Order: sequence, then C-alpha cells, then structure tokens
Amino acid sequence: MDTECLSLLPRVCEVLAASGSSLADDTSLEKLLDWIKALTEAGGSLLDTCPCLLKFISTVIHNTASDPSILSFTLKLTGLVGTTEDGFKILQESSVMDLAFNLQYWQGAGLWEDPCVRIGWIQGLRTMLQHPKALRFFVDADFVVPLLQLQTDTSLFVASAANQMLAHILLYCQDASAVGCKGIDGKREDNDDRRTHDSVVTFESHHVVMTISEYLKKSLVPKESTQLHQSVQVLKLLALLLAQSRPPLKHKLLQAVGDSLEELVTAEYSQLTLPLMDVLLSAPSNDGHVPDQHVTRLLSLMLSIKKPPELIHAAAAFLRRSHHDSVYAVQAVRVLLRPLEIVTGLTLGTNTADELWRSMVEQLKSKTPCISVICVCLTNMPQITLLASDCLPCPPVLIVTAVLLVLRLCSGDSSSSSAGCCEVFRNIIGSGKVQKYALEALTALHSSPGMKEMLPEVTTLLIQYLNNPDSDPSVLHKSYQALVKWMSVCTDLSCVTDKLGQDLIQVVRKRVCDVRWEVRDSTVEFLGHLAGAHVCQTPAEEAHDMSEVLLGGCCCTVPLLKEALQDPESYVRASAISALAQTLTQSWQQGAALTQEQTAIVTRLLGILSQDTEGFARRAVVRYFITWFSSSSSHSPSSSSSFLMQSVCSALSQGSADLDWEVKVYTLELAELLLDEAFSGHHGYTKGSDTTPSQPHPYAVMSGQIYTPHTQSGTHTEQVESELVGVLNSLVKQGVILALLSGLFDCDRPVCLKACQLLIKLRETVCPLSLGALDATADMATVAKVSCELPGWGWVQEIRKLRGKENGTAKVETNVQRSVDGSAVVHSDTVCVSVCKLLWSLGLEERLEILTQSSDHIHNSSLSLLQDILAASDAHTHADTQQGQEVIVDCY
Repeated sequence: MDTECLSLLPRVCEVLAASGSSLADDTSLEKLLDWIKALTEAGGSLLDTCPCLLKFISTVIHNTASDPSILSFTLKLTGLVGTTEDGFKILQESSVMDLAFNLQYWQGAGLWEDPCVRIGWIQGLRTMLQHPKALRFFVDADFVVPLLQLQTDTSLFVASAANQMLAHILLYCQDASAVGCKGIDGKREDNDDRRTHDSVVTFESHHVVMTISEYLKKSLVPKESTQLHQSVQVLKLLALLLAQSRPPLKHKLLQAVGDSLEELVTAEYSQLTLPLMDVLLSAPSNDGHVPDQHVTRLLSLMLSIKKPPELIHAAAAFLRRSHHDSVYAVQAVRVLLRPLEIVTGLTLGTNTADELWRSMVEQLKSKTPCISVICVCLTNMPQITLLASDCLPCPPVLIVTAVLLVLRLCSGDSSSSSAGCCEVFRNIIGSGKVQKYALEALTALHSSPGMKEMLPEVTTLLIQYLNNPDSDPSVLHKSYQALVKWMSVCTDLSCVTDKLGQDLIQVVRKRVCDVRWEVRDSTVEFLGHLAGAHVCQTPAEEAHDMSEVLLGGCCCTVPLLKEALQDPESYVRASAISALAQTLTQSWQQGAALTQEQTAIVTRLLGILSQDTEGFARRAVVRYFITWFSSSSSHSPSSSSSFLMQSVCSALSQGSADLDWEVKVYTLELAELLLDEAFSGHHGYTKGSDTTPSQPHPYAVMSGQIYTPHTQSGTHTEQVESELVGVLNSLVKQGVILALLSGLFDCDRPVCLKACQLLIKLRETVCPLSLGALDATADMATVAKVSCELPGWGWVQEIRKLRGKENGTAKVETNVQRSVDGSAVVHSDTVCVSVCKLLWSLGLEERLEILTQSSDHIHNSSLSLLQDILAASDAHTHADTQQGQEVIVDCY
C-alpha cells in the first residue's frame, strides 16, 4: 500500500500547494503528517523516499496566500524533515529553513495572527530539535525569546504548545550538556573537532538555560493585577520544568526563581495559591526529599497563609501529592481540621487560640465560602486518617465523630453542636452538597482503626437519613453506600440491636415505594449489596449474608424485589433482577431445593426476557441465569438442576434472538458456561474465552491435540469418542450450537467475535482433525455423524452459501404444516448438517482475523486518505459541481 501512496503523494502535494487551497476536514492534514512521520520512523531519508516534499515546502513557504491550515501543516512537515542532520542541511542549503521559521516574514504577511500558524511554528521547531545543528540554529536565531512570549499567548492551545516546547528545549539542553557532542543520534567526532563541538554545545545549552531562568525570575511577580494571568502561566511552566528536570538543572532553576517565589508567597494572591503549590511540590527529587532549603521555607509559608480559603487549598494540595515530609503533613492536617472544629465545637487538637483561628471563623460566617471550605476539608478526611498516627493531632475516631456531627447539623439538629459557632454551623443546615461530601468521607473512613465501637452510632444516623423525607435522592444513595460499608466493619453484628434491624426494614419498605425512581433504584441496589456482604452473628458460627442478619433474609427481601420487577422504570427492574441474583446466590451454592416462589420468579424473568421493551432489564435477566448456573452447576442432579437446565436453555434461545447486542453477548457467556460444564475434565479444554485459537489454520500441523488416534489404544479412543458424542449431542439439544452459529452471523461485531472464539474452541475440542482428514479417519466417524437441524431462514442462508459447493453434504427436509383453520399450508425448511463438518467449513480462522482487526483497516487507510484529498480537490475545481455538494474526507 505504501508504494501506491508514494505514487499519489506528488499529486497530493500539488493540490495542497495550490494557491488558496484548503480542505473541508483539517484533521486530514494531521493524518497525512502521521503517515509521513511513520515513513521516517521506518528508517532511511525522508527526502530520498519522497523528493516531492522539498518542492512542496518551498512552494508553500514562498506563497503568502497559502491557507493558514496548509501553512501550519507545512511548518510541522519542515520540522519533521529537519529531524535528521542530512535533511536539516538540505533545507538550509535551499534557503527553506531560514524563511520557514522567520517570524518577521510571517508577521509582515499578516499570517502570524492566526493561532494555527503559531502552533505550526512551535511544533515544527520542537520536532526538529533532535540534534546539535538544530540547537545551534535555534540559539543563533534567538527563538527562546518569542517562545517565552508565546507562553502567555491569548490562545490556550498556543500557550500550552509553547510551554511544552520550552520544557523540551530545556531538557534537551540538559541532556546535551551531559553527553556533549554525542547528542541524540549518538554520533561522536574525533580529537579537536570533538572538543570544539563539546564546547559549542555546552555554550548553547548554557545560553538557553540562562535566558529561560532570567525570564522566569523577572516574570513571576506581577507588577499589577492585570498581569496575574502571566504569573499563572509562568508558574505552570516552572512546575513542568521542575517535575521533569534533574540536578543540577533543577537546582539552577530554584536558585534563579527562589526570591521571586518568596515574594509571590508573601503577597498571598488567591489566584496563585494552587499554581504555587504545584511548583513547590514539583521541587522534591524522586526520593521525596526537598533539595533546597529555600523551598522548605516556602512550604512553611504556604501552610501559614493568613487567608483561610487559600490556606485550606494549599493544605489540601499538599496532602493530595502525598508529600513525605511529616512536619508539613502535621501542619496541613491541622489546617484542614480547623473548620470542622469551628463547626462542631469538638477539640481536634489544632491550637485554637491564635489569629488564624479568628480569621477563619470570620470567613466561615459567610455561607458560600463556608460550604466550599467544609467540602474541601471533608474530601481530605480519608487521606488524613491514612497518615501515620504521629501526624494526627487526634484519634481517627474523633474525626469520624466530627463528620457525624456535620451530618446531624446538615439535617437541622442544632443541639448536636452546642459548643460550635452558631453563626457558622447554620450555614450548612440543609446543604445537600455538604451532606454528600460528608457521606463520602464517612464511607471512606469505615476502615480506619477503632471503628467497631462507632458502628451503632453511625448506623443509627444513617437510618435517620434514610428515613428523612427531605433527603435528596443522591444523598439517600450515598447513605445506602455508607451503610453497607459500615456493616462490614465487624466480624459479627452482635452489637447491632434488633431495633436497628426493625428500623431498617421499615425504611426499606418505605423507600422501595418512593415516588422518585432514583430512590427506588438505590433501595433495590442496597438490598442486593446487603445480600452480597457476609458476616458472622457470633465468632463461632459460619458466615451469613447481611440481609439475613438485619432483614430476616429472603422472607423480607424477595417479596420486595419481586414487586420491583413490575416497576415502570427499566433501571429499577434491572436493579431488582440483579439484587434477586445476589440474594439467592447463597441458597444456590448450598444446593437448596427451589421454592415455589423462586420457580415463579424464573417464569417471570423469562417473560421479561421475551417481552420487556428495555434492554437494561433483559441484560439483567441473562446475567441472572449466568449467576444461577455458575453457583449451581457443581451440584448433583436433582429436580432443581433439571429446572435450571430447562430455564437456561430457554434463556439461551431467547437471548440469542434478542435485538440488543449486549443481551446477545451475555447469552454467549451463558453458552460458554454450558461448554465449560460439558467439557469439564476433558484434556485440552481450558475454561474462559481465548482470542488465540489453538490451531492457527485449519490445515496446520497438529500438535498437542486431545486426540492422537494412531498412538492411543483402540478401547481408550472409542471410550473418549463415545463420551464426546454424548456431550456434543447434549450441546445440540440444549441449543448451544444454534446460539453460537446465530452469533457468528450477527450484525454486531462483539457478538460475532465472541461466537467465533467459542466455535473455534468447540471445534478444536470435538473435531480437531481438518475437513479432509475427518472424512478419511475411521476413528472419528461417529463424532462426525453428530448432526443438528438448522432453521431454514435468516443466518442459515449464509451457511447455505458457504456450503453451496458441497451439494451432497446437507440434506434439506421440508415439513408441511397446516394453519389452525386449515386454509393455508406452511412450508418450514430445516437443514440437517454434521456439526464437525459444518465447523470446518465456516472458515473460522479467517473470520476471527477479520473480526479482530480495527474497523478502520479497510476504508480508513493512508491510501484512502490520499485518494480522498485528491477527490475533494477535484470536486472544488470542477465547474459543474452543484452548490452545497462536497466530498467528505474519511476521518480515521
């Protein structure tokens, strides 16, 4: 394909170089650049491979009427060609290089105002900067100055590109100084030339580092408030440089900007708090130690800011970065606990009698800042409790108590904080935002040390929240999540009272009938999660699920979930089905006989699978049968297992004919479980889907197959073959073969892929011999005779086409049926085929190869791209093209 592409490239270059040309889809230029870049990575000279590129670059660069998008592409392409020293030399000798990156030239032509031209200029330079000659060109042209100016460009894309370029050039200089003249290409000159080259590279690198350092030093501190944006951008650049640089470059940068950073910190600009913290937290080395005492002092100053909101954000940023310094960790923790002390009146060990405390109280008296600060503090509570105990000013239990008090205050219980500041805590009363953050914090805190004693208090409060008629649906959802987590705190629930269980039952019965579907959905989800969590009522007893301990088990939850199966909202129906599976799993695992109620549920679920108009519920039904079969398949045959197989086969039949592709994929997972069960214990069969078939080709040499008829004894071979015949007949009867074949010819790729993988696995297990060997091997004659009947419609027509050349292999039987009134005759054709011969005639490996390829591999190729560019150009140039008619370029 590359040969065809290379033959088209000169015409494409002519089209793009034409005056005023532009493309409807600018992304096609990026795709074209990607393809050209791939050619350079393949090795060889780009200009030797594509000599037309030099003429194209020269034509576009000299034509100031070129479209900005074409010009931007050309600048990037110039940089790509100049990545090698040979390409760079050719561009310089043809005077293209100097003109392409001449700012005055583009400014004079009025093209520099377009952001895409500026981005093309930046990215072209960055791509080219791969060798010492490019570095010398960069330094001689003094490009570092305009790059520093572009770093605060009005276009965020240009500013970001400039930041990345400055980091790239500085890090390149760092590497170049370290390796001398070797550069990136690894070539080394000898004797005097080498020493001269080393000194030149060192000088150039030093010049770049000093220029950038001086700029950072002078630009960090804004001279007026309107320059704060510039300071933010400079801080972003500095953080990027410190994060990626190594000593001694990191030390040089810190030494250059140290005084300016301190001036910024003491000025306490609120907009600069987070960028400043990013800089300071990027300063430590990889081992986590701060490399500069100046940075240590700055961190201390940042965690002592007098403005409470900025101080809170600085402390939170410190903890998020998991800084290793325990001294500052203690300081940050105390900062974040102070607002909770003020709101709740608890003593959390933060030294309340100081000026900062008073200023924070004043700040929290305003509602909006109060809610914002409290939410930031709550978000960081889990991280605080993960710190070492010597970093905490109070035990984790006291922090949980504070969170509980916040939740009580939010619900209007002002008596819970008699010692707190009334003017502050009244701001959070009824705040759903604070409630959600507090519940998330409470959920995360369940695993902290010493939480077992807090369980009764926590569960009581959560049930109160669940029972509150004013609770928002999202608050109720988070309350359910917290309750399940906290129930898992104890190895036993002896501390949970009967009253608590009764209260929970009442709440659940109330909420499962809530008028808001979100609440009903959260409630049935909660019942499922509760059933999936296991605890012991006493240490000596075996585990029980939580719903049994708290709600009395299935006798309470199953009726509620059965009722939810008829909910008008499909999400609720789907959640109810999933919760039923979780609730009944333990019973299935124990091999208990099915109750009449459970049998009725199965009938109801099969009805949903065939009749429900929403895919969510139908998917959940198939997953229900997957869970049931997975939990029960290991038990001995019984009436329950017979009903299970009957139900699974029904689900298999209905699910494989569903219109929803996810339902069909889940159905194939169910079919896979039947395969795993059927071939359990057979040598050579492995459970789980395998995207790599055991045989790379139907006619490949066999190795390690389960059958080696010529070396096994006849009796053993016959016995194994007899077992396989029985298994294969069983799979045909269960509908597994039909489900897999149906999936193979499905219109949805994930379904086809899954079915193809399973069919290959089945074929390699039951009939590993190729189609020709199958006919010639007497030992496999019995297995080859196992057949199945295929319906005479739909995807079977595809099979008929595939088998059209084998006229004698398929027998067509016609069944004649009369309608009820006898007035019409219906012909139903079925095709009876050998399973093994069918599996070998489907070309499964070829199908798998196609299915595993990207959907772009045929239409969205490089060749297609070049052809589309030419087609788009033709459409624009033809005079008879109708107005409004355009050629859409493939987007791949």
